[in-house]
Amino acid sequence: MAEAVSPTVARRRVRLALREAREKATLTQQQVADKMEWSLSKVIRIENGDVTIAPNDLRPLLGYLGIKDKTIISALLIDARVARTRQRQAWYQKPQMREILSDSYRKLIEYEAEATAIRYFSIYFLPGPLQLPAYSEALFSLWAEEIPESTINGMLDARRQRRESLLSRGASVELFVLLDESVLMRPIGGTKVLIDQLRELHRLASSSVIRLRMVPFHLDAPVTNNASFDLLSLDANDAEGMLLYHENGLTDEVIETQSTTRRHRNRYDKVWHEATNESDTIDFIQARIHHLEAAATDRRQEPL
Repeated sequence: MAEAVSPTVARRRVRLALREAREKATLTQQQVADKMEWSLSKVIRIENGDVTIAPNDLRPLLGYLGIKDKTIISALLIDARVARTRQRQAWYQKPQMREILSDSYRKLIEYEAEATAIRYFSIYFLPGPLQLPAYSEALFSLWAEEIPESTINGMLDARRQRRESLLSRGASVELFVLLDESVLMRPIGGTKVLIDQLRELHRLASSSVIRLRMVPFHLDAPVTNNASFDLLSLDANDAEGMLLYHENGLTDEVIETQSTTRRHRNRYDKVWHEATNESDTIDFIQARIHHLEAAATDRRQEPL
């Protein structure tokens, strides 16, 4: 538990350990705050990962929560020190981004940079980091009546930077992409935008930047009933190191409850093995591109 890690991962391990110990001791956050002579908001912010906890505060808190194992205490103290290491302010934490990005979305971006594997499941559109700018713009235009233009522009910039950051990581992260067949059929942005996006998807899959499989219309698979999600693995122990990002319309959330993340991982693995394999999915995308190109050519050649 004490191996070298980033401040992001170290902070997460401390706060999850504290929350688990508090719940195991059947203590409320208010009880912890009263015992430690802290404000309730401080306890909440520590458990949410909004702030770090000083080692001098951590040691007595661990005793109150019933953590006596010296090995565990030592490891958590090391993590607490690492978590407080000063880092250059990330682009998504700057004031202009904090105004437009939700807390959950910023947490997703933070952990994407640390994930060892990310599993995407999508039933309507391509996952954000795989989208080309024109495709993203077409998607956000669907919300133009509900979201200010300045917010949309900021979200587009965030999506671009997420893409650049994630795809530049190379072999340090595995990317699994599971798409409903409808994602490859839906003409978001029009024919040209879709063709360009499918070409990019084909490139990423063919060059093994991502592992891509399609859930065909005819497959009678246990597809999740809560729509698209991202499942991030942060260490070798998936049971403890996973988090789930779920977006639903104009709201989003990050879920770290092990029972929930494990359930989604099991469901993902089952559908992944029943879906169209990588080679056939790549062939399907190529055939789809050819079909769209031929249809576009035919339309241009139609007499006026």
